[in-house]
Amino acid sequence: MEQRVTARAADTEDGAAGAGHEAAPADDTTGAARATDTAGTTPPADRDPGAPDPRRRVPRTDDLLRDPRLAEAADRLGAAVVKGAVREAQQRARDGELAPEHVPEAVLGLLPDTASGLRPVLNATGVLLHTNLGRAPLSDAARRAVTEAAGPTDVELDLATGVRARRGRSALAALRARVPAAGGVHVVNNGAAALVLAATALAAGKEIVVSRGEMVEIGDGFRLPDLLVSTGARLREVGTTNRTTAADYAEVIGPQTGFVLKVHPSNFRVTGFTRAAQAGELASLGVPVVVDIGSGLLAPHPGLPEEPDADTQLRAGAALVTASGDKLLGGPQCGLLLGDGDLVRALARHPLARALRVDKLTLAALEATLTGPPTPTAHALTADPVALRARADRLAAELGAHGIDARAVGSTATVGGGGAPGVDLPSAALSLPEPYAAALRTGRMPVVGRLEAGRCLLDLRSVPPADDERLAGAVRAARTSDDQAARKGRA
Repeated sequence: MEQRVTARAADTEDGAAGAGHEAAPADDTTGAARATDTAGTTPPADRDPGAPDPRRRVPRTDDLLRDPRLAEAADRLGAAVVKGAVREAQQRARDGELAPEHVPEAVLGLLPDTASGLRPVLNATGVLLHTNLGRAPLSDAARRAVTEAAGPTDVELDLATGVRARRGRSALAALRARVPAAGGVHVVNNGAAALVLAATALAAGKEIVVSRGEMVEIGDGFRLPDLLVSTGARLREVGTTNRTTAADYAEVIGPQTGFVLKVHPSNFRVTGFTRAAQAGELASLGVPVVVDIGSGLLAPHPGLPEEPDADTQLRAGAALVTASGDKLLGGPQCGLLLGDGDLVRALARHPLARALRVDKLTLAALEATLTGPPTPTAHALTADPVALRARADRLAAELGAHGIDARAVGSTATVGGGGAPGVDLPSAALSLPEPYAAALRTGRMPVVGRLEAGRCLLDLRSVPPADDERLAGAVRAARTSDDQAARKGRA
C-alpha cells in the first residue's frame, strides 16, 4: 500500500490528476470527500460522498503532451504556450465546467493559431487601407519573398566577389525602375522617417518654408509641425489656410532657407475659394522643393486623377519626393525617398540614415511588390461594382439558407490610409443584424465590418474574392441569438 500511495503522489507535475493531495487507499470510501484540488476547492455538496471524485479522471499533463496534435502544436507555438493551455483545460475540468474526457479537445481550442499575438483579420470595413488593420495587405508574391528572406541572405554581400555590397541593391533598382524621373532612391522605415531624414539633413538649424494650409495633423494626434521642429529646423509659415501662392514663398526665401516643403493634405480636402502653389511653380525659387505625397502612388492612376504621384512631381521640378510604401503602392511599411541623385546619395550617407534603415524582410517584400503581379490594393481599387454585387447576392443567398438574416445591399467604400480623400468607391456589402458586429470581431476568424443605420455591413471591396468562403464561415459561426430564435420559430 505504501508503494501505491507514493506513485500517486508523484503524479502531480503541472496540475496532473491528484495534484495537491495524496491518493486515498482503495478501501477508503471517504478520502474523495476530504480531497482538495490545487485551486483549494472542495467537491460539490450535492455529490454522493461515496462516489468516485470525477476530478481524479482529469488527464495527466504528461499524457496530454504525448498527444500528437499537442506535440505538433508545441513545435509550432512553443512548449510553454501548450502547457499553459493544458493547465487551463485541466482546471476547467476540476471546476466541473468540462467533462474530463473533453480536456484534449478543449486544449486544442485554447491554442492560438500562431506564435505571435497578432491575429489575422478579414477587413470588411470598406476602407481599403485601414491603418488600424495594418494598411496594405501584402501580395502572395511579397509574402513568399518575406518567407524566403527570413534566413541568411545576400542583403549586403556580393556573392560573385565575396565583398560587401550596397544594402538592398535589387530592391532599390526595382524602385528606381518604377519611377524613371528619379535620379536616386532610398528607403527608410516609414513615411514620417523619410521626412525626418530630409529635414535633418537639409534644414537642421535652418528654415523650412511651408504653407499654413499644409500644417496637417494625421492619426493619433500626430502633427507634422511637431515632427519637423524635432529635427532642429524652424518652420516659416506662409499664405493662409485656404490660399497660398508662389509669391508667398518667394517673399521669405533667403540664406536661412533649407528647403520649401509641399505636403499633400492626404486625409482631408479644402474646397471652395482655394489656391495652392504647385511644385513646378516653386522649382525656380533657388532652393530645393521637397514634396511629401504621402500615399505612395508612383505614377498616375486613372481612377485617382487628383492624387499626386512621385514621377509627375519630379518631372515638374521637385528635388525630392517622400512617400509611404504601405499605402497605394500596396507594399510593406516603409518610407520612400526619390529625387535628385546627388541629394539622395547625401541623405543615404547621413548618420541618421543608419537608425532609420529597413530590415531584409521589408526589402524583400518591397521588391516583390514592385516587380510582382498587381497587389491586393490594386485589385480592390479596380474591382467591378457589378461583380461585387454578384458576390454579395450569392453570399446573402447562401447564408439565408442557413437561417441568417443576410441581405445584399449597395455600399460605398473609401481608399483610407491618407489616400485619395473624398473619393467614393461604389461597392456592395452583406447587411446583417447589428449584434453580428461584435460577434464577428471576437470570433475564431475575426471579421471587422462597420455599423450603418443599425445594421452590420461587411463591405466586399476590401475582401478579396478568395476569402468569400472564410467570410461566410465566420458569419455562420457568429450566428446571433436573434437569428437562432427566428430559425426555431420558422421550424
